[in-house]
Amino acid sequence: MWTITFKLMKRSMRMLIPAGIAIIIGTMFVASTFLFGNALDHSLRQQVSAGFGDAQYAVSASGDSSQGEPKTVANMHLKQIRSINGVAGARPDTAGVIEVSGGSRHEHSSTAVIGMANSSGVMPVKLSSGLWPAKSGEIAIPDTMATLLSLHIGDTVDSTVSADRSATGQQDSLSMKVVGTTTDSAGAYAYYGGAAIVAEQDFARMTGLGVSASFEDLPISTIYVELAPASEQQQELTVRKIKQELPKGLEINDRASIENKMMDSLGGGQVNITTTFILAFGVLAMFVAAIVIANTFQVMIAQRRRTLALLRTIGARKSQLYGSVVVEAALLGIVCSVIGVGCALLLILLLGLSGINLAGAQFALIITWPVFVVPILFGVIITMLASMGSARAATGVTPLEALQPIEGSAKKHHGWFSLVLSLLMLVLGSLAIVMSILRVRESLTGQTSALSSDQSLQLLGVAICGVMVVFVGVLLSSSRWMPWLLKGIGAIVSHTGPAATVASANIQKNPRRVASTGAALLIGVTLVSCLGTGAASAKQTMSDALDARYSVDIQITGSHLDTADLNKVKKVRGVQAAGLVPTMNSSMKQGDQQTMMSLYEVSQNEMSQLMRVSTAATHDGDLLVPQSLATSKNGLAPGSSVRLTLGDTNDNGDESGGSSTQNTTDVVSRDFTVTAGNYRGIESNNDYYALVAPGTFAKAGLSDSENQIWVSSNGNQQAGTLVSNIQDALSDVDGVSVGGSIAVRSQWEQIVNVLLMILVALLAVAVVIALIGVANTLSLSVIERLRESATLRAIGMTRGQLRSSLAIEALLISGCSVIVGLILGTVFGWVGSYLVFSEFGTVAYPLSWAMDLTIIGVAVVAALLASVLPAKRAVSTAPVEALAEA
Repeated sequence: MWTITFKLMKRSMRMLIPAGIAIIIGTMFVASTFLFGNALDHSLRQQVSAGFGDAQYAVSASGDSSQGEPKTVANMHLKQIRSINGVAGARPDTAGVIEVSGGSRHEHSSTAVIGMANSSGVMPVKLSSGLWPAKSGEIAIPDTMATLLSLHIGDTVDSTVSADRSATGQQDSLSMKVVGTTTDSAGAYAYYGGAAIVAEQDFARMTGLGVSASFEDLPISTIYVELAPASEQQQELTVRKIKQELPKGLEINDRASIENKMMDSLGGGQVNITTTFILAFGVLAMFVAAIVIANTFQVMIAQRRRTLALLRTIGARKSQLYGSVVVEAALLGIVCSVIGVGCALLLILLLGLSGINLAGAQFALIITWPVFVVPILFGVIITMLASMGSARAATGVTPLEALQPIEGSAKKHHGWFSLVLSLLMLVLGSLAIVMSILRVRESLTGQTSALSSDQSLQLLGVAICGVMVVFVGVLLSSSRWMPWLLKGIGAIVSHTGPAATVASANIQKNPRRVASTGAALLIGVTLVSCLGTGAASAKQTMSDALDARYSVDIQITGSHLDTADLNKVKKVRGVQAAGLVPTMNSSMKQGDQQTMMSLYEVSQNEMSQLMRVSTAATHDGDLLVPQSLATSKNGLAPGSSVRLTLGDTNDNGDESGGSSTQNTTDVVSRDFTVTAGNYRGIESNNDYYALVAPGTFAKAGLSDSENQIWVSSNGNQQAGTLVSNIQDALSDVDGVSVGGSIAVRSQWEQIVNVLLMILVALLAVAVVIALIGVANTLSLSVIERLRESATLRAIGMTRGQLRSSLAIEALLISGCSVIVGLILGTVFGWVGSYLVFSEFGTVAYPLSWAMDLTIIGVAVVAALLASVLPAKRAVSTAPVEALAEA
């Protein structure tokens, strides 16, 4: 029987190719997921332990030690550790920030700085050129800084510690000679673009401890230890010596154990969560592939009915025929799964060689057993399960019955159980969705108490389960409603010509196979449409909510913004109006506490142009606060008098009031009359904010207020584009920050777009497999209808008409699935949007036309391409040859 199985498989190899491609794509996806997870884990481990350098161990406080006295270089016994025989180097884990200036450009740049250890191997950065600092007054700077400031080895630079970072509160500066450049290949100081290296004594001074600073007094938490090359026994002896030297409360651990602890502290298995999330899409892809495989084996077994009948006649048992089909599926699964894993390995290897970096994750080829075992096992099991229905069909008929046409026996199976089950699932799923929506609506309208976060999540979970149950019910009943729908559409299309008439008739010949093929495409289209609709609803809903919250489209803060900067902003495309708005911090006494308040000088004309509100003019002495703050509870009742202290600088700046700290020495107290304005929110670092009349600060004798630039958009530019253009226009201004409703909207839309892109890319695998299924169905139909095609050719049907009939057949299958998928996806997306975003405001229910048209376009093109090869076979076979083969 083995020999017969191999021969039958070899004979049907052409039919198995589409199913094999589906398996390859599915297993490649699963294997790539594990490889990506391994690469992500490897990259994260490198990042969390980047400070080790080549160190194998680290000394730190033990888990059960009490706080005690602060750990310093001295009381952590760094000097004693370095003196132990077998220790190649030791470095305390401490870093500072300095500003380096010099070079031909006379510019400055900030960077991290660390002290030079007694061994270069324990340094977290590598020397790319020159020498390591060997004495005081020498510095090695990052490559990026050398390029930015046009510095070279031998140049002299000024290294400055700013007063706000200094432990003494005093600014300190050192003149140093550049002796080398460094590169931060491990990304230990990626935020600063690398790290500068100085002598340990200079580093102590650069931490802001002053000229008399001692390196031994620096506070530290960890010492990285590099052991000299030696045998395992000798290194263990060195570790024991270090343990003996450590004071109470300290311990030494190897790098691997520390990496595990640090990975756990980052979230306890985020890599596993990410891998599991992506694997869910891999399972979906394999489920769609199973539909393609099942269709292939159904037609293949139908074509072999005569052969199988003869085998039964000469003594083959049912179990042998059943085993033959399953073994054939297992062989197909093994071969294609191995190819899929090989393709995944090649893909990750090529990505690694290309140097692509995905959010810090490098595509290193890290091979573990799940990379091979899980995809291959999964592929084989799915293939075998998909073939079992066909295997039962091969053994469930008598030899005489097997000689009958496939259509004759296919009509005997009604599937009443699946129909009842699908109707039950549709009803139960719909009830779960409706109940969740009604519960949320009652909460929003005040009919019931407000929902807690846990209750909201529970209702969302119930609704998601309801959607899944409804969708599964739709899939189970697809063999009922899809042929009926295709028949109706086909009846309309058939009036366009003979090719359409033939295509419509052909679809009705095997409705079950067509329905399963359409269901495979329906899965992918529904999910993609649901995501696209949800994303569009999220962006529009949040956009409306932000517009209702903020009165200013864009607020720009920066160091010393002036009229020249304002003119640059006005020239940006998409800006309708812009103006300079002086701002200053103030404080208001509430009980025994002082409450900070941001003040903005805005005229009535600027209110209408920049804030799009019409309110009474602010006169000298008026304090115009938003209605949300104008309450007696806040001490800001309309008509009341409130005393504000202007020029109060108890906080270190206000991101809405300038990026630099106001160094006001004059403090002025003044009484204001509170009035309520009809404007909405202003982005401010303080909870309280208000508008005052122009010139208020100058009349109070305060001249050091900062300026903001407020911008009103004309609505002709997308949020992200407008924000980006403004940032480009002010690229030469230090500390520019862009806020306001459009800036927040830009960030929100960027997050939504990235998530949508990732999810659609993952779902694309299932869609591709489903489209392969469409091509497979057409190919199998062509094989089954060789005699019919030959007859049509013999009575005068042209090759072009035959090609057109297959193309129309593909379009009907794809079009029906796409239309139903878009409708279901849109409804599901609206349901999810209401449940998630209703608490933020009025939910928008948009139609994602761009996404829908893209899906339709892809389906049409793919359907036409899917018909090319089957049509080629149908028209390339001569009528006489086809009649003889059939």
